[in-house]
Amino acid sequence: MSEEKNITFIITRQDDPNSQPYEETFEIPYRNNMNVISALMEIRRNPVNAEGKTTTPVYWDMGCLEEVCGACSMIINGKPRQSCTALVDQLDQPIRLEPMSTFPINRDLAVDRNRMFDSLKKVKAWVPIDGTHDLGPGPKMPESKRQWAYELSKCMTCGVCLEACPNVNSKSDFIGPAALSQVRLFNSHPTGAMNKSERLQTIMDAEGIMGCGNAQNCVESCPKGIPLTTSIASLYRDTAIESFKSFFGSDQRV
Repeated sequence: MSEEKNITFIITRQDDPNSQPYEETFEIPYRNNMNVISALMEIRRNPVNAEGKTTTPVYWDMGCLEEVCGACSMIINGKPRQSCTALVDQLDQPIRLEPMSTFPINRDLAVDRNRMFDSLKKVKAWVPIDGTHDLGPGPKMPESKRQWAYELSKCMTCGVCLEACPNVNSKSDFIGPAALSQVRLFNSHPTGAMNKSERLQTIMDAEGIMGCGNAQNCVESCPKGIPLTTSIASLYRDTAIESFKSFFGSDQRV
């Protein structure tokens, strides 16, 4: 029989977007196979800190609980990751939980990821078709292309790659690796390619491809192992070709 023990969490909290952050320590009983989410649920059920004082329940975002929705992203022991797949047994104690710093704080560990969603809107990360009537079967993709496109489609907009990227910060408008990779994904789609030129034109500035410093932190931290730097390298080539097309196209019109 295993000895009864406690787990210590040091959580960075913030009551609202305009208040000052502070740390609060909690101790909860250990259970086998605990992840960070189940520990936070335990704290929520009994919000008493390590000093024995009743406090407000810790607030965080979550959805699927199986690393699909991306909502439960936070910094765990200094690294941005998904709290649903962060197993307590594999973490050094005390376990430190902090909100991601790239995004504005809503409350405690929950952040506003609209910056990332706005970037996806900017690059038109969708296939624009009329869904009001049956268009029949869509065009087929070669299997070789389908395989790597599927890897890019695993993105769950968790924001971890943006948190890890040194070029994404409050002083930069760089859209980040997630949106750039989606440009490659939707440009590769036989129907989505109709907007390929428009997407490439959108990312040909400091907010787009030129904002990448090639730190490669994004691909190292991505929970889904998406080849983000491969996508960015491919987009460098595509935007170079697009710039030549634009230059010579405009020259011919003159």
